[in-house]
Amino acid sequence: MNRLARPLARRSAARTLLAAAACGALLAGCGGTGEAKTDAAKPSDGATAAAAEAAFPVTLPNAWGTTEVEKKPLKVATVSDGDTDIALALGLVPVITPDAEDGGPVPEYKQRAIDKLGAGKLRTYDDTDGTDYEAIAAEAPDVILGMNTWSMDADYAKLAPIAPVVTFTDEAHADTLTWQERLKTAAKALGMSAEAEKVIAANEKATADAAAAHPEFKGKTYTYAVVHPEQITFMSYADQDPGVFEQLGFEKTAKAKAYTADKNAVSLEKLDELEADVLLMTYPFGDNGLLGAKELEGNKLFQSLKAVKGKHYAVIPSENTLSSAVAYPDALSAPWIVEKLTPILAGAVAGT
Repeated sequence: MNRLARPLARRSAARTLLAAAACGALLAGCGGTGEAKTDAAKPSDGATAAAAEAAFPVTLPNAWGTTEVEKKPLKVATVSDGDTDIALALGLVPVITPDAEDGGPVPEYKQRAIDKLGAGKLRTYDDTDGTDYEAIAAEAPDVILGMNTWSMDADYAKLAPIAPVVTFTDEAHADTLTWQERLKTAAKALGMSAEAEKVIAANEKATADAAAAHPEFKGKTYTYAVVHPEQITFMSYADQDPGVFEQLGFEKTAKAKAYTADKNAVSLEKLDELEADVLLMTYPFGDNGLLGAKELEGNKLFQSLKAVKGKHYAVIPSENTLSSAVAYPDALSAPWIVEKLTPILAGAVAGT
């Protein structure tokens, strides 16, 4: 996970990562049976299918033991929203997933993927009180994906008797793995490594195409800040891993060197620390944040910033899950993030 995500408030230890996708180029087929819908099923690709089958059995170490996948899985369960996104990005419909939306509307990127696969509505379990082991067991999955969860320490012993659990090799990886690394590990267990490389390449192309279409982004400094309940957080600190902003051509400000993952609060008396060619804010907690957008935008020091006066300031919305997707990018969300973020950035650079 990109370190930009760490300061954001998490749901609960058993809840999941948040995510996205302009998935037409990423999804390998369609269908809603729970099986991987890839070109491997085509007669002309018999060699690819044979190679995938020959990859088994697969042995993967993890932080709690060893995962043995005897043969290519057909029925996949997921224990986090990010793992559901991995499956969907690979063209696989999970047999059961957590209800990340709590019964609410599915994010646009995920709905696109579900529609592309002809899956209708995903079968879900209520994860308000954590992972529902009985619901997962009832679906008799061949494998359980847990690459994007913070609750595996509590879950592993109860999930392992149900089916092989595909998860990280170190508990710290719940925070530190990139979405590409998570995708590759899951794909190896699914016999879909080639498909994973296609997903990564498509995502990289989407970002590169957007950057090429907006040469005005290159070299512009940016500050990205999030209004949390307890503080304004300087997210684009100096050693934060390059994220989507920098992939599109932006650069961190010199003042970013004063901030780290553990020292990232900006006081109202030092709002000038946010100054950059482009200033980006988000308010994921709404009225429960330290202050709302109107209150901050009415602050005289904030109004005095060159970025604000020149209209090089923009809000990244949270209502459509974009701010969450920026914080927690994954295999499914990456191109959708670029699609939605690029016009916001273009407007901020232009001062419109």
